[in-house]
Amino acid sequence: MPSRLQEGKDHMAEPDHSARLEALETRLAYQERTIEDLNAALTDQWKVVELLRRKLEQMEEQVRSGSYIADPATERPPPHY
Repeated sequence: MPSRLQEGKDHMAEPDHSARLEALETRLAYQERTIEDLNAALTDQWKVVELLRRKLEQMEEQVRSGSYIADPATERPPPHY
């Protein structure tokens, strides 16, 4: 049978455990929200990276095909000539 002193210690420890549990639950909630926010930001960034990658591939293809190389015969001379 526990003594009165032990009962008092157990009773005092109970609020401490519930406060710690509440603090941990609060931290977990904030961490879950942070993870969701970071995931959304990463997803948005990945979409931008993919868009830029496709544009770069298109530009590389245009440069390879020569569609951006001017034909000197069709170009007007610069204004200072």
